[in-house]
Amino acid sequence: MPRQSITLTKHNDAWLKTHVEDIQDYSNKSELINDLIRSARRAEAINRKLELAEKSGLVKQSAADMLEEFKSELL
Repeated sequence: MPRQSITLTKHNDAWLKTHVEDIQDYSNKSELINDLIRSARRAEAINRKLELAEKSGLVKQSAADMLEEFKSELL
C-alpha cells in the first residue's frame, strides 16, 4: 500500500486518537482513516445514483427530498 503523510488539526487528531485508544473501534489511525475514506466513497456513489435517478425523469423527488424521506424512516 502507498504510504502518505498528512497533517491534522489538533481537534481531528484528538478525535482519531479517541477512537483508536479510548473507544478502541480501530487498531490504528490508518485503519480508521481508510474506513472514513471508504465511507466517503460510498456516499459519493450513492449521491451519483440519486442524481442519475433524479435526472432520468422517473423520479419526481429531488435528492434532498429523498434524503429527508430516508432519514425520517430511520427514526
